Amino acid sequence: MHILSGMAEDVFKALADPTRRRILDELVERDGQTLFEICTRLVTKHGLGLSRQAISQHLAVLEAADLVRTRRQGRYKFHDLNTAPLEHIVTRWLRPDPDEGRP
Repeated sequence: MHILSGMAEDVFKALADPTRRRILDELVERDGQTLFEICTRLVTKHGLGLSRQAISQHLAVLEAADLVRTRRQGRYKFHDLNTAPLEHIVTRWLRPDPDEGRP
């Protein structure tokens, strides 16, 4: 399997879940949030009363797809949106690389 194909599959898997899409929406609106902030925004704006552990698991899937990157500052862990994988998927079909094999 081509390495970029595997990355695209991770991105599609991550985007398949509506909760993960809402997490990304919240990071678009305000990047660099802690887990507590993300949980709070999901409850207040979307009525999603998921546990911190459940949100952490969703964030782990988003991190595995490289859609979210984390950074630590002191005792806080911040989550930042990374749009590069999405840009790669979009340009894959809009401007295909002639050297890249077809699936």
